[in-house]
Amino acid sequence: MWRQGRPASPGYNAQSAQLTEARAAYPWLAEGSQTVQQQALRDLDQAWRHFFGGTHGRPTWRKQGQHEGFRVVGAPALRVRQDSARWSSVHVPKVGWVRFRRSRDLASWRSYRVTLDRAGRWHIAFVVIPDPIPAPGTGEIVGVDRGVAVACALSTGEMTCPAGLRPKEAERLLRLQRRLARSQRGSKRRAKVRVQIARLRARETDRRKDWVEKTSTDLARRFDVIRVEDLNIRAMTRSARGTRAKPGRNVRQKAGLNRAILASGWGLLVTRLEQKAPGRVEKVPAAYTSQRCHACGHTAAESRKSQATFHCVACGHRDNADTNAAKNIACSTAAGHAVAGRGDAVAQGRSVKRQPRLAAAFGA
Repeated sequence: MWRQGRPASPGYNAQSAQLTEARAAYPWLAEGSQTVQQQALRDLDQAWRHFFGGTHGRPTWRKQGQHEGFRVVGAPALRVRQDSARWSSVHVPKVGWVRFRRSRDLASWRSYRVTLDRAGRWHIAFVVIPDPIPAPGTGEIVGVDRGVAVACALSTGEMTCPAGLRPKEAERLLRLQRRLARSQRGSKRRAKVRVQIARLRARETDRRKDWVEKTSTDLARRFDVIRVEDLNIRAMTRSARGTRAKPGRNVRQKAGLNRAILASGWGLLVTRLEQKAPGRVEKVPAAYTSQRCHACGHTAAESRKSQATFHCVACGHRDNADTNAAKNIACSTAAGHAVAGRGDAVAQGRSVKRQPRLAAAFGA
C-alpha cells in the first residue's frame, strides 16, 4: 500500500512477475486461472491510476460475502455456446462449461463478469455498450419530481413507484431481523438467517431495478428533453448520528428518511436516463420547486398544505403537490430561471417567502 514517504508502489508488470513466483510457490494458488488473476491485477492497477488522477476514490479491500466475483476478458471470454432457446453455456477457465439462463439476446461482447450476491445467486454479465434510445422528435419536455411517498411524479400528471416488499414479506423480514438479533455470532443458525434476509432484500432490489429500467426506457422513448432536480443524494442520505461530543438529533427519524430515499431509486433512475438518453437529460436547481405555484409563480411554504395537496395562497390554484413541482421542473432551465411568459413572482414584484434550502430539498 503506497503512503507518503514510501517509494512508488509496484505496477501491473511488477505484480504480474510476483504472481508467477507465487503460483510456483503455492500450489493452491496455481489451481486458479492465471488469466483471471492477471485481470484482477490489471483492475487494481487501473483503480490506483484513477485514484492518483483524482477522478475516483481510494480502492478498498474486498470483503468475503460482499465482493465475490471475477472477470474474464479476451479470447477466453468468447467461448460461449447456445444450448437451447433459453439456455447457453460459457467456458469458465479452470472450471469448464457452465450453463446459464439468458435474460436477453447476446450481442458483441469482449468480456464478462461472474458474481455471487449475498442471497447465494450466481450471475453472469456480458459487457456490452448498448446504443442510446433515439429521441421521438416531438419536442416534448417533461419534468420529473422525485419524492418519498411518490418516487416519480411527471409533469403530465403520471405517478409511479417501485414495487417494494409485500406486506407478508415485510412481516417475515421483521421476524427474521429479530431472530438474527437473538442468534449467536458465528453460529450456523445466524448464517442461515442472514441468507434468508439477503434473499428478501435481493427480491426488493430486483423489483426496484426492474422499475427503474422500465421507467427510464419509457421516458427516453416518449420525450425529447427530460428535466430532473439536481439533488445531492449522498449528502441528503448522510447519517445524523454525529459524534459523542456532539450527538445528532432525530437520528432514528433521519435514518428512516434515508432508507425511504434509497428505496425510491432516485440516483439509479437519473443514471439510467443519462445512459439511455445522453444529452437529453437536464438537471435544474431543486430550490423552491415544491413551494412555487406553477400558475402564478408565487413562492410560499404555506401553499404546500400537505404531502399531496398544493393550494396557492396568492391565486388559489389547486393541484397535486408532486405534479405542481414536476411542472415547475419542466418549466425551469439549467440556470434555474423559469420560462418567460408564465408570470414569474419576481417579475410581478410579489414578495417571495424564503425557506431554508435543506428543508426545500427534503420537502421535494
